[in-house]
Amino acid sequence: MVHGSAGHKNAAVTLSIVIEDSNGRRREVPARIGQSLMKAAVAAGVEGIAADCGGSLSCATCHVYVADAWWPRLTAAGADELHMLELTAAERRATSRLSCQIVIDDSLNGLLVHLPTTQY
Repeated sequence: MVHGSAGHKNAAVTLSIVIEDSNGRRREVPARIGQSLMKAAVAAGVEGIAADCGGSLSCATCHVYVADAWWPRLTAAGADELHMLELTAAERRATSRLSCQIVIDDSLNGLLVHLPTTQY
């Protein structure tokens, strides 16, 4: 996990995440502290994050590109995530992450991620 806050005292706090689709359209998505970016996006009905495995780190269909300015706030991807990133349908970039592995904490309010052109 990237930033874990499962026992965070502010778990009910809702933050805002910005998701930009491959056409440059941005959408603000509410996300709770402790929730994965993938679950927040799916709950908001964001198209472009398929999340076929439901967040079990076994499909790579929640691939996102983290905006450069936000990249330093994330911890490094684990070995399992790095392996799954080898299987993405869209180009893997230096800022590629699986959104199921980005857990929202208060330092990620306003996080900007870009969606690839495809998940398949």
